[in-house]
Amino acid sequence: MLGSGADRLRADVNRLLAFLFHQGILDEQFLQLQQLQYESSPNFVSQVVNIYFQESEKLLRNLRSLLMERKLSDYKNIGIHINQLMGSSSSIGAKRVRNVCVAFRAASDQNNRTGCLRVLEVLEHDYCFLKNKLHELFQIEQQRILAGGVGYPMQN
Repeated sequence: MLGSGADRLRADVNRLLAFLFHQGILDEQFLQLQQLQYESSPNFVSQVVNIYFQESEKLLRNLRSLLMERKLSDYKNIGIHINQLMGSSSSIGAKRVRNVCVAFRAASDQNNRTGCLRVLEVLEHDYCFLKNKLHELFQIEQQRILAGGVGYPMQN
């Protein structure tokens, strides 16, 4: 039986996950990613998500650069970057970021620089929110494991 500290931390993790799902930040793909995590690899999800963050930050920088540095934006490359971000966001269950990418892609397909810049602002905001909340989730999860909880909370 888990100690009260681990139980409290498990409840904190579950509350945060419920919030992220209710707000449309995450979708069921995140749960599928969690199911791949086992006691033998307790950091699997955070490692995958951290790779996503590293790659996404490069893509966001490139998107901003493509939109800011050229008088006539390179919409073909913008579309390529958006597709990459959309795909990787889908693979980790980052629902809101993926949905904003869809809107970004629509603006890009119309060669709408102003629309792209507006959606990029939303995308950067939603990405930062996702990153902060998932870092919070992983910190609580690490505390829970150290307090005597084992496995990922959605599996137990």
